[in-house]
Amino acid sequence: MKNPRAKVRLASVAGVAVIGLALAGCSGGSSGSNDATSGQDSRGPITYVQGKDNSNVVRPLIAKWNKAHPDEKVTFKEQSDQADQQHDDLVQHFQAKDDGYDVVDVDVVWTAEFAAKSWLVPLTGSMKIDTSKLLPATVKTATYNNTLYAAPQTSDGALLYYRKDLVKTPPTTWADMMQDCSIAKQNGMGCYAGQFAKYEGLTVNTSEAVNGSGGSILTKGGAPDVDTSKAKAGLQNLVDAFKDGNIPAEAITYQEEQGRTAFEDGKLLFLRNWPYVYNLAKTDGSSKVKDTFGVAPIPGADGVGASTLGGHNAAISVYSKHKATAHDFLEFLESNETQKFFATQGSLAPVVGDLYTDSDLTGKLPYLPTLLESIKSAEPRPVTPFYPAVTKAIQDNSYAALKGSKSVDQAMQDMDAALKSATSSSN
Repeated sequence: MKNPRAKVRLASVAGVAVIGLALAGCSGGSSGSNDATSGQDSRGPITYVQGKDNSNVVRPLIAKWNKAHPDEKVTFKEQSDQADQQHDDLVQHFQAKDDGYDVVDVDVVWTAEFAAKSWLVPLTGSMKIDTSKLLPATVKTATYNNTLYAAPQTSDGALLYYRKDLVKTPPTTWADMMQDCSIAKQNGMGCYAGQFAKYEGLTVNTSEAVNGSGGSILTKGGAPDVDTSKAKAGLQNLVDAFKDGNIPAEAITYQEEQGRTAFEDGKLLFLRNWPYVYNLAKTDGSSKVKDTFGVAPIPGADGVGASTLGGHNAAISVYSKHKATAHDFLEFLESNETQKFFATQGSLAPVVGDLYTDSDLTGKLPYLPTLLESIKSAEPRPVTPFYPAVTKAIQDNSYAALKGSKSVDQAMQDMDAALKSATSSSN
């Protein structure tokens, strides 16, 4: 059975399109501070905006809310399942100061961009929410300049899917995994794949390679940091694996679904992907690995690697007229009951830490303890209000290195220059 949430999960991974480059670099929302404070005591109907609800997660939750709040009903505004279109739709409505977009679903990499433009209500004062039960990593994704601007809603972390019938112990380092590739060759299959097509997934995989080798894309202060030996070593690992065939040549075209299909077809020994793959690989009628795969954290240089932190947050638009209702709806999304429903209905990673050891949930989703380990060691994609230009710089240059049109040294030098341009105040 196909998991209808898959497309939405992919949208979470897809991140931000390059279409908004100009928008990311210029200031906006100068009247946002006044708009943010108006309506904070006001209650009434609101609209919730999110990408396509393929798994029917959102509608039952809203029906439950509406039954309990007949005077503060929520209307669901469903976007497409393409993250770039979701992003641009939000930008257009923010720029128009549309009060019809009350609560918006925000990819974790959009928080800084939208907060910097004063489009999101700071969750302080009467808008404050309790984050004590949430995973710290998820709270960071909703924070900009030490202020919380969104409520962590769902998280995500990378998992290493492997053939446990062929590999008894999953590799804990990149070098160990590359050694295990001899097993793949003996069995006439590809060894490893991730997401290497030129899209947001490549930013994710490049970031994991760099962070897993001890490097970084940006410093904590936001300055480019890729022209270093450790960052280059991470990208070199991927380039070398393509050159020697440990990553099959066709993986240069892989997004999430192509890799999942190849793994389910028995064509890969290892696959880096998101948790949504687990249920599909177990239940798809065409899956050849239903009983022969396991999951482990992704490997790094010396142990568990640094997964890229995924997920979505819910934020209140400064232009909402009923912010008190919007605030309560955020708390509803973060309740344990809602978080459990996200996990069981949509295979979405909870943001509430205790749920990863909940016996009911782990019985249904046995990968949760491994996923928690992944999330705890995860690193966010670069946190910057100029994210669309930053991800373009990463994709353009890492893809050129994987294709062999640039050396790793040249790719990282060019990436560094492009990142400096992207993050400069004059951009």
